Amino acid sequence: MKHFINLVDLSTDDIWTVLNKATELKKEWQAGGNKPILKGKILAMVFQKPSLRTRVSFDVGMLHLGGNALYLSPAEIGLGGRESVPDVARVLSGYVDGIMARTFSHTHMAQLAEYASVPVINGLSDFNHPCQAMGDFLTILEYKESLDGLKLTFVGDGNNVARSLMFVSAKLGVDFTIATPPGYEMEEKYVAIAQKAAAESGASLEFLNDPITAVTNSDVIYTDVWTSMGQEEESKKRLAVFPPYQINDELVAHAKADAIVMHCLPAHRGEEITDSAADGPQSVLFPQAANRLHAQKGILALLMNNE
Repeated sequence: MKHFINLVDLSTDDIWTVLNKATELKKEWQAGGNKPILKGKILAMVFQKPSLRTRVSFDVGMLHLGGNALYLSPAEIGLGGRESVPDVARVLSGYVDGIMARTFSHTHMAQLAEYASVPVINGLSDFNHPCQAMGDFLTILEYKESLDGLKLTFVGDGNNVARSLMFVSAKLGVDFTIATPPGYEMEEKYVAIAQKAAAESGASLEFLNDPITAVTNSDVIYTDVWTSMGQEEESKKRLAVFPPYQINDELVAHAKADAIVMHCLPAHRGEEITDSAADGPQSVLFPQAANRLHAQKGILALLMNNE
């Protein structure tokens, strides 16, 4: 891998390589600390969207591995506005050893990768959220020990996070189900991509509107905010449509007794998830958030370590 941009472009082996490296580095860190394999390396962190987990986990991850991270706010660059994306990519490539970007447009992400001469990591785009998916599957592996025979159900909007989970599930052989309100389903062109991967891995993909049917016999229940950043003008409309898709104790009871509840955060408590579900015995929300650090260290180590 030269970049970590698009889950569609990653092979099954690529995904397992990241997960295995993340597991290795997490165990190393828990045993006393990581080796400084990125000593002297600098990661530029380019933000168009605000973030808690992405910024802190990449910054701390670089420190754990012996390197440093440089935060660049939206106002400092004006990506695609004040300065063209290709120019930003080429300028930063002369200063740093890697670029992590969190953008609205996946086109901007692709341009950064095209014009940068250093590795580019997708910290989030409107198309997919690959770092989140790696942290999620690291968490699932820790709680379920194996992916064999697992069913992962996403309840809510067919957004970039749901899309990422679908792609990884399809490539790793995990059965994926999503329940969305009518009109908020996954786009057919992305479903077709996932179905091709699922045909090779043996995974099943199911697209429903009924959340109860969707979560039945699930091992993992996952949700996200109903209105993502950049969709704020749709918030009132979405709040009227999505309440039946709330993750609450009643819905969770339809899944397997040992099902885990996941959310990429930030959570709008009382909307897509209740306090009792978010803080209950089946919730893994905060171990999941913590695993962003270790998953991203795996990505950083694979892309930026020249040893």
